[in-house]
Amino acid sequence: MVSPVSLTDIDFALALGGLIAGIIVGLTGMGGAALVTPMLVLIFGINPATAVSSDVVASAIMKPFGSWVHIRNKTVHWGLVRWLCTGSIPGVLIGTWIFNSVLSDSDAGDTIKTWLGAVLVVAVAAMVAKTYIAKRVKAKHGQQELLGTKMPVKPIPTVILGASVGLIVGMTSVGSGSLIVTVLLLLYPLLRPSVLVGTDLVQAVPMLVAGAIAHAGFGVIDIAVVVSLLIGQIPGVIIGARMSTRYDGHLLRYLLMVVLGATALKLLGVVSSLYAGIIAIAGVVVVGGLMLRELRAKDQTNEGQEPSQVA
Repeated sequence: MVSPVSLTDIDFALALGGLIAGIIVGLTGMGGAALVTPMLVLIFGINPATAVSSDVVASAIMKPFGSWVHIRNKTVHWGLVRWLCTGSIPGVLIGTWIFNSVLSDSDAGDTIKTWLGAVLVVAVAAMVAKTYIAKRVKAKHGQQELLGTKMPVKPIPTVILGASVGLIVGMTSVGSGSLIVTVLLLLYPLLRPSVLVGTDLVQAVPMLVAGAIAHAGFGVIDIAVVVSLLIGQIPGVIIGARMSTRYDGHLLRYLLMVVLGATALKLLGVVSSLYAGIIAIAGVVVVGGLMLRELRAKDQTNEGQEPSQVA
């Protein structure tokens, strides 16, 4: 079911939330639906089913913007994209069917919130694992040449990965980024990082388009929510990508893990909104302070290098 929209329905507070989420995604390459869908539910009070369906549609529209850059730069492994999509497209359709099967239940909202909380726990674990795996790969293969778009593909595990993530995305809208990247690092440790990111972005497009079409038929899409999100997300991704040229965002990734972890605890009913907020604010303060200190140190380093460079 798709709701109509008019200009008066546009929520600019929601667009601001989309802007912040877009900046984080553009700066770190992480977050996406894992940040947006819980934001819609917990901050804006949107029905969980509507939040999931609307975010799938918004992501299907937003992802091609980042994908085109990598296609143009030839940092996409099309063999991996093909095998991932072989699993993810049927996976997202099955996930949407499961999603639709609970909508008629009286406790559908609570069920979907539980799904979201559980998947966020997995997403945070995947982010932690990705950091650890990346360090191990660098230590083990640091002197070895990384492979690009011609790297051989392992079809069966790649299809299984695509199907698993597609299923999760269809049910919760979460997982098309962090889960795919982490498992791809395990399967293909020598894959060049730029190709890893480009492949992940491009493979998500057909999966999300299929999911958006399925959710349009089975889900509960609020076009006003979709438009409001995109008003913020699209420029946010561009701003975040430009900011990434000055700051690599690695500390922000830790902040994102804290926020998502606190959100997961709230969705699962482990902590109240107050305690989840305290955890998130503490994370913002600590990591924000570290980010400022790091930026100041870099500025001082650059200032100290200028005389020698002139000389």
